[in-house]
Amino acid sequence: MKVLTGATLIDGTGRKPVADAAVVIDGERIMQAGPRGSVKYPSSAEVVDLKGLTLMPGLIDCHDHLNHHTYSLMDRWELDAPASYRALRTATVLRELLEMGYTAVREGGGLDAGFKQGIEDGLIQGPRLMLSVTLISPTGGLADVRSPSGHCCPVPTSLSLPSGVADGVDACRAKVREMQRVGADVIKIASTGGASSRPRHGPFDHEFTREELDAIVNEAHDMGMKVMCHALGGPGLRRAIEAGVDSIEHGTYLTQDPDVIPMMAEKGIFYVPTLLVYVFHRDNPMKHSRERARALEKAHKESVRAAMKAGVRVAAGTDSGGWGHPLNSREVELLTTVGGLSNMEALQSAMGIASQCLGMEREIGTVEKGKLADLVAVAGDPLKDIKVLQDKSKIRMVMKGGEGGGEEVGGSRRRAV
Repeated sequence: MKVLTGATLIDGTGRKPVADAAVVIDGERIMQAGPRGSVKYPSSAEVVDLKGLTLMPGLIDCHDHLNHHTYSLMDRWELDAPASYRALRTATVLRELLEMGYTAVREGGGLDAGFKQGIEDGLIQGPRLMLSVTLISPTGGLADVRSPSGHCCPVPTSLSLPSGVADGVDACRAKVREMQRVGADVIKIASTGGASSRPRHGPFDHEFTREELDAIVNEAHDMGMKVMCHALGGPGLRRAIEAGVDSIEHGTYLTQDPDVIPMMAEKGIFYVPTLLVYVFHRDNPMKHSRERARALEKAHKESVRAAMKAGVRVAAGTDSGGWGHPLNSREVELLTTVGGLSNMEALQSAMGIASQCLGMEREIGTVEKGKLADLVAVAGDPLKDIKVLQDKSKIRMVMKGGEGGGEEVGGSRRRAV
């Protein structure tokens, strides 16, 4: 049994911080949490003093691409390096993300089930992974990747990463089943183009028909899986919401259709705005992508603020893998500066609300009895300065399932495991 004492506890629920808190951990689970004076534990317990630190649930990124490192064709077709080197590079990203306090990530496509298995078996260090394996779209959509010359990827990059292209109701149902077979925990689809999609297929251009979307959502839900949907605006965004997807990813033009935000609130659809990726896209070397990203900036800001006002649950996700995996916690900061959330609301978006978006609210996201002991302790107060989460020197302890730690006060720091 281990007891973490002395820190100020932000528990991820939105409740006020608890000064001089104690958290009792038995194995991988939290047994008690609250003011130190109200928490009981045996004298044989290992006591860890976190005085002067802020203790919080492990951070959650609801949308990343951990196996993507650039937007180059060589990288996307996995031609830039031997497969072994690419795997080692991704394993390094997973470890570094955990070290920065991210204990869970929902992967938006491009990562096969072997990395999740490797983490669970202790071969590599990394956050808990929720995999979508491959994005699903129709012909001409985001999953139908072509070179500027019209060529498609010459060979399958991996049998564990099947093609995501599906046309027609039957093929869409079959594709959901195929993704589940190769290890998907969540289904990722695209119902519109995006900022970085090919010319002549942008944020307002739709992909699936309503019937195809219904087939995907119904099949996924029948199999106990949620559906995360890349959708920016126009009819493709509305169709996805009407079909009952579980989260809208990006949603840059939510306010341009007066019906969609109320529908999202009524249906309980989460909103993952991925503000960070568009910061990078505004300097994208591709002219059409750069122009799209700059054009949507104002509408994106308005969409986040309107969604929050309407009671839509906003969850933090970066989508920034193609830009070299910058500090994921920049998204939390952008939710405050762009989205207008308070620091506490932004933290919730990466903690309790994020866990709800993943469907893992019974296991992670808050510091409460019975939850997994996924915790991070930082030097500083993120309620006053949200940027402390971006400073590696401020991350003093990371724990996943009761394992891991660090030198809490001074000395050389041990990394999370």
